Amino acid sequence: MNPIPTVPTADVAPPAPAATPHLRPSAHFTARDTWLNDPNGLLHHAGVYHLFFQNNSEGNIWGPMSWGHATSTDLVTWSEHDVAIAHTPEENVFSGSAVADVRNTAGFAGAGETALVAVYTSAYTSASRRPGVQAQSLAYSLDGGVTWTRYAGNPVLDTGSSDFRDPKVFWHGGDEGRWIMVAVEAQDRQVVIYSSPNLLDWTLESRFGPAHAVGGMWECPDLFPLEVRGTGETRWVLVVSLNPGAIAGGSGTQYFVGDFDGSTFVPERQSDSPHLADYDWLDYGRDYYAAVSFNDAPEGRRLMIGWASNWDYANDTPTHPWRSAMSLVRELELVRCSDGVLRVTQEPQLPTDATRLQVFDVQVPSAPGDRTDVVLGSDDPHGGRITITVDGDERTITCDRSRSGAVDFHPAFSSADTAPLLSAGTPTHLKIVVDASILEVYVDEGLVTLTQQIFPHVPLTTVRLEPSSPS
Repeated sequence: MNPIPTVPTADVAPPAPAATPHLRPSAHFTARDTWLNDPNGLLHHAGVYHLFFQNNSEGNIWGPMSWGHATSTDLVTWSEHDVAIAHTPEENVFSGSAVADVRNTAGFAGAGETALVAVYTSAYTSASRRPGVQAQSLAYSLDGGVTWTRYAGNPVLDTGSSDFRDPKVFWHGGDEGRWIMVAVEAQDRQVVIYSSPNLLDWTLESRFGPAHAVGGMWECPDLFPLEVRGTGETRWVLVVSLNPGAIAGGSGTQYFVGDFDGSTFVPERQSDSPHLADYDWLDYGRDYYAAVSFNDAPEGRRLMIGWASNWDYANDTPTHPWRSAMSLVRELELVRCSDGVLRVTQEPQLPTDATRLQVFDVQVPSAPGDRTDVVLGSDDPHGGRITITVDGDERTITCDRSRSGAVDFHPAFSSADTAPLLSAGTPTHLKIVVDASILEVYVDEGLVTLTQQIFPHVPLTTVRLEPSSPS
């Protein structure tokens, strides 16, 4: 009898990971079966919200970058489409933005047409004539974003830099205005501001930074006006993501409030403190990065979305076949706090169908002497739990996910992350959103937020308040 031949171990493919449909969120966008990271090209046009995103269309870890594409009419139900701008052997398609060129300044549109124009970073490969260079390029669509054509004159802005990326472009100044681009020199921790009459020819206007958190590369800037609630006054907000070196470790997103005159951004408050806690952060959790806002949202609303992950462990999160999700869309406002500082508030856009996710509204005692645990769990004692501690003496809120379910897939994942209570009032109001593997906590009407990935063994469906003792 002939023995069954032994297949060499090196030739045996590892088994495919088990699918994890129980971890796929319903209101947080995920790609169908591939990897995603930064949101790109956020645009509202003709009644449709467009979400483009960094996408490895060939796998579920970071790889060759293209622009994926999804659309929505309500900001919570998303339909994924074919890849919009695909990578080539010479060019990876890194982050950027999209605009509706309603004045046809670039000349891409014919009679009766409106061109949607994507402004993205060409990350040139070793197979190109610009190996290692990052420069800004254009693609345009004449059919409402379905198909895209690269501009033959790309790149339109090339400084020869290897770290010049992530252009956010918007129109400034009415009919006599011009296009403004904010991008970054990532390693220099600088935001660079350019202007253009036509999206094709760009002039450097100013630079901002380094400032505040500079422990990692600056990425994915955004610049936009916000009205100060109840005043009729307007300020400008400059958003800058940072990796690593954020408040909770790894990736995060900070912001500055100030003024913009069409050429230069000047912050209203710039601290010389070396402490990260003295800066302004859009989110104090581990999983909110590369946040940018939609261009042309209706009624002047400022709507923002971020990547709900962290570069510390993003390639290792235990989902399959998809990996990574977006945050909920958030509406931003500016409020002046009791200490006189202008800060951003964020309100989640939630589905009207409450069965799609768990939303808990909780009032938590937070006067001096109060220390309370808000415990999220399930009927299964082994299913995992989240403990959110509100400390009235320390004026802090801490989200502990160390017992939330699967936490050992990466040594950096298990964490307890702390944010300040910025409101002087008591009790503290928490809106807690649980959507399978994403947790978002909105504190005091969104004055503070914490976004965390979680991988519970069973859905978290219960909440209870318990007195807490200092650890």
